[in-house]
Amino acid sequence: MATLNPMLLAALLWVPVRTLTCYGDSGQPVDWFVVYKLPAQSGPGKAAQSGLRYKYMDKDSGGWRDGAGSINSSAGAVGRSLLPLYQNASQLAFLLYNDQPPKPSGAQDLSSRGHTKGVLLLDQEGGFWLVHSVPRFPPPTSSAAYSWPFNAQTYGQTLLCVSFPLTQFWKIGRQLTYTYPLVYDHKLDVAFAQKVPYLEDVVKGHHVLHGPWNSSVTLTSKAGDTFQSFAKFGKFGDDLYSGWLAEALGSNLQVQFWQNSHGILPSNCSRDQHVLDVTQIAFPEPAGPAFSATEDHSKWCVAPEGPWVCVGDMNRNLREEQRGGGTLCAQLPALWKAFQPLVKAWKPCGENRTFFP
Repeated sequence: MATLNPMLLAALLWVPVRTLTCYGDSGQPVDWFVVYKLPAQSGPGKAAQSGLRYKYMDKDSGGWRDGAGSINSSAGAVGRSLLPLYQNASQLAFLLYNDQPPKPSGAQDLSSRGHTKGVLLLDQEGGFWLVHSVPRFPPPTSSAAYSWPFNAQTYGQTLLCVSFPLTQFWKIGRQLTYTYPLVYDHKLDVAFAQKVPYLEDVVKGHHVLHGPWNSSVTLTSKAGDTFQSFAKFGKFGDDLYSGWLAEALGSNLQVQFWQNSHGILPSNCSRDQHVLDVTQIAFPEPAGPAFSATEDHSKWCVAPEGPWVCVGDMNRNLREEQRGGGTLCAQLPALWKAFQPLVKAWKPCGENRTFFP
């Protein structure tokens, strides 16, 4: 019986190694994407009625597209990107953090921690940072499967995934010592802890111990796009947007955030840069949909004159002035062109009425 050449045999048995990166709705690696989970009742069809429909965009999508199926499917951008968590993660490091952790994790909600939600998933070459607004998400790795929480179906949510080389996770880890996240699941062996020591500090619940109580760093994605991370500790003692972000970006900001809580901060025009509370959101016609900010749990802001867009995890209310949290910003034309038209109405400063342009 003839034997196969060893090199030929190796080629036949070779399986491509999955690149640890954000994956788009097409199933292909992307440098970054944004998913906007739409509120329930925002259109015809069962998925829309149950709050499982979403809009998707990335650098090359040409703006918003209807999501590829349901948000609770592992075939979509979010589920596919998180899939390594629920498969063989032996060679990976990850941190799952959420101020409202999933019930199966056993972690308790702690208001002393930052109001911050996200996922870090990396290997020895890099990975991604998923910044989002979704309570009880994602499931801990012990669940062995991706799923979307029932509690997050009713309201709108945003998720920003950015692929980064390993070198950037040192800076990301340092930012998390300001936001002070509640880590409910993690894997960080010695090799990763030595390369990214700040992540070990975050897992242990350590945080920044002296001022200044805020930090901004520039991050460069795998494809070379520039993002600016803004992070504050609770002792910063001010609103992220009117107390820092608008001035730092040198732009007026229209801010979408959860407006069904106590102590909502009104639009603020006390400084050179104005911060305006969004009240109505609408995606382009004919597909739409349009909805009120009270139906939307997402957290993002846009400079109406350009070029900034930020997606994060902080609201504008009195309580969160005393909590850690942050946002991830960029001056990417594709991102700004997608978000700027979404704002259909906002609250002017010092008035109860809503302004419709």
